[in-house]
Amino acid sequence: MNRETSRATAVSSRAATGGEMGHQVGQNWITLGFLSILWGGSFFFYKVLAPSLPPLTLVFGRVGFAAVALLAVLVVGRREFPLGASKIGWFLVLGAFNCAIPFSLYAWSERFVTSGVAATLNATTPIFTGIAMHLSSRDDRLTRRKIVGIACAFCGVAVLIGRDLLSGLSLSVLPGELACLGATTSYAIGAVLTRKLHGVAPLQLTTGQLAGAALVILPLALLHDGLSAWRGLGAETWAAWLGIALLSTALAYLIFFRILTVHGANQAVLVTFLVPVSALAMGALLLGETLKWNTLAGAVLIGCGLAVIDGRLLRRLWRREVPCPG
Repeated sequence: MNRETSRATAVSSRAATGGEMGHQVGQNWITLGFLSILWGGSFFFYKVLAPSLPPLTLVFGRVGFAAVALLAVLVVGRREFPLGASKIGWFLVLGAFNCAIPFSLYAWSERFVTSGVAATLNATTPIFTGIAMHLSSRDDRLTRRKIVGIACAFCGVAVLIGRDLLSGLSLSVLPGELACLGATTSYAIGAVLTRKLHGVAPLQLTTGQLAGAALVILPLALLHDGLSAWRGLGAETWAAWLGIALLSTALAYLIFFRILTVHGANQAVLVTFLVPVSALAMGALLLGETLKWNTLAGAVLIGCGLAVIDGRLLRRLWRREVPCPG
């Protein structure tokens, strides 16, 4: 009886542990799904704001309002914010490459392409980041698996863009598509530069680079757009503007850092797979955008490429990785 009781207790304990783990996994995916909606929503907001706000003014509001919100979080949490000539210089540079340049390119691109296409091309950011890391560091080399994933993702980009080239739509949409790829390249450069900055916590770093981006883009917005861009804005425009700043930027970063701190980078990076899905769904349901076959095919190929690079789905099939020379 003692053995049977002990065995039953062990089985019950394993079942309880399994249930808790399953509940935790479910919560993790819900959090990732919510974050993907917030980040995917930025492409929805860009599309809504494009007719009312010029790109530079739009982005200044996004990074400026978000920086103020995150500074408030730091003040309420009594967290120090690093200031000094060196840190301010880094915040300006990182704010340019991680926020000001890519945000402006996406805001401009959605005058030509749908929000779903922009989000799908945005998903190639880890691809360009991997290439940039390989070229700039000997500690983070491309492996055969990553090269296969990059090749698959580039096939997705070719499918997505190639149809427009062949069908004669290049003049109407290609500038926007190239702008999206320029934004992902800027993110990659920013990722390389970010690794060179040490001793700054993630939340402080994000707050600093958002503030730096606002300082970088403010004079450009004033020179190019003028103060007239702020006049006569309707309630819908203000709501979308605050939405992209407070929800798709400030709140999204807070949730991302929460996932990063509690579950680690491997869990946080999974949101990359979900953002295009959220953006495509919002574009179709809320904006009436047509989901073309090449957009869906490109998204699938890019997603497969990201899955190969991530490696978790292929861990049983690919046992050994050999860094590429050079």
